[in-house]
Amino acid sequence: MNKGGGVKKMKYVLVTGGVVSGLGKGVTASSIGVLLKACGFRVTSIKIDPYLNTDAGTMSPFEHGEVFVLDDGGEVDLDLGNYERFLDIKLTRDNNITTGKIYQAVLDKERRGDYLGKTVQVVPHITDAIQEWIERVAMIPVDGQPGPADVCVIELGGTIGDIESMPFTEALGQFSYRVGAGNFCLIHVSLVPVLSVVGEQKTKPTQHSVRGLRSLGLTPNILACRSTLALEENVKKKLSQFCHVPAENIITLYDVSNIWHLPLLLRDQKAHEAILGALNLHGIARDPNLKEWTSRAELCDMLLEPVRIAIVGKYTGLSDSYLSLLKALLHASVSLRKKLVVDWIPASDLEDETAKENPDVYKAAWKLLKGSDGVLVPGGFGDRGVEGKILAAKYARENRIPFLGICLGMQIAVIEFARSILGLQDANSTEFDPDTKNPCVIFMPEGSKTHLGGTMRLGSRRTYFQVMDCKSAKLYGNRGFIDERHRHRYEVNPDMVSRLEDAGISFTGKDETGQRMEIVELPNHPYYIGAQFHPEFKSRPGKPSALFLGLVAAACGQLDSLSHAHKIPNGMAKKVSLYQNGNATKFAKIPADGIYSSCNGVHA
Repeated sequence: MNKGGGVKKMKYVLVTGGVVSGLGKGVTASSIGVLLKACGFRVTSIKIDPYLNTDAGTMSPFEHGEVFVLDDGGEVDLDLGNYERFLDIKLTRDNNITTGKIYQAVLDKERRGDYLGKTVQVVPHITDAIQEWIERVAMIPVDGQPGPADVCVIELGGTIGDIESMPFTEALGQFSYRVGAGNFCLIHVSLVPVLSVVGEQKTKPTQHSVRGLRSLGLTPNILACRSTLALEENVKKKLSQFCHVPAENIITLYDVSNIWHLPLLLRDQKAHEAILGALNLHGIARDPNLKEWTSRAELCDMLLEPVRIAIVGKYTGLSDSYLSLLKALLHASVSLRKKLVVDWIPASDLEDETAKENPDVYKAAWKLLKGSDGVLVPGGFGDRGVEGKILAAKYARENRIPFLGICLGMQIAVIEFARSILGLQDANSTEFDPDTKNPCVIFMPEGSKTHLGGTMRLGSRRTYFQVMDCKSAKLYGNRGFIDERHRHRYEVNPDMVSRLEDAGISFTGKDETGQRMEIVELPNHPYYIGAQFHPEFKSRPGKPSALFLGLVAAACGQLDSLSHAHKIPNGMAKKVSLYQNGNATKFAKIPADGIYSSCNGVHA
């Protein structure tokens, strides 16, 4: 709407959180973006993470969930994955602001002498740098159209009052005055708990949270209250009275069966009108068009025929570690009208060592693996569970079970093939055995073993198909090349490729040099594919990732019809199940809506 007399000046929507963390600010911010987009506006997003790390690249998945990778190689918070999936946009590394990035930028300027001998302080230098960063990044087009977006949705991570977020709250307080009234809307997500003893919705935590917010120079326009049930009218009146927010601007974010309902929930409570009013956009906004979201949400829970996918990984104790994988599986299963059931299998549970130490866990893990319709081995770092992943790949290969290996999962498939078919029992990756005589996987020459942050092969890289008569090329629509996102520092040893291919495995995708293996397939297997890249990062609800679509299709016997079509179905998601672990999910911090889960040894 920027062209032709639409929005003349950038509008900003800030989403903050109070009382406790994990309320679902990320999904709320994404849903607000969907609602504004449905009103005809172009939307971009910024996530502020107050931690000192420069980016999420060196964090453990157990610490912070998955590391999401962008086209430009940015390693960012998983919430940016939510933004990209909800809004169908492509963000940049600068759309994720961290304390580390801000301080690094300010210190670099200080070393150059840009501050002309002044004493460099948090206020004004850090706070000014934050505001300038926001204004600069908000102008970057992210939807493939020329020119900046109309509205920038900013999510401030953490909880109001946290020590590490103080410079950001101060900066955003100044920023609200800097951009002026009518250009800034603050939505505060808070908790309204219900005490089981009395069954009453309690407003005091939110009152204190808003009081703290005001003391920091920020005034909420809208309250988004998380609760198990819709807020009672008397509770809304009480919140309005004590928080100085109009009752019509108090939204209830009650528990819903799946996160696709959330934009509809906001629309039904006229959240868009409150936002448009705060931003002076009523005159140019249209009624929100959410037909696709409505269809997707209403058709949920109608799928009956399950497809079981076993995820054999290292971080199965926290499903957020594999958030994009789960979403990609969900997108594929929904497009094929199947109910996704995920069986979580810690890779180490499949190993002989576990059979000796805990035979019950070992038997349960193998029972889950053998009961699956397809096997997925995701990426990871370190040697824990590697032998279990190799056993899973071997089982899938020998029993003709559909298999997809991502990043390390592809390397695992190559190592297993070399051991079992070529008879190279010590075949391995130099990551796990630096002294192996048969290194199937080696450290990339351009990598660094001393600096871990940002030194991998990152971001969008091009893969060229070597043959067109293969499953992966057909799934990608018989294109000559594809662009997918990468995150790795080890690769298949090019010196072993000819020997491996002579034994029957096929490297169907390579980089522009022909020396770096990108896709591996077993031609005589129903579906046995490994990819060095991460196709899950570009999967969307209406546009499932090709390789995930192939895995699910093969797992439910539909691959032939899919391959003959030579293209990925484009229809939007028709139906999806809404339960995880058998219970209705909450949209806050959900790993994946519509996924039934079972697990071995740990809660998924």
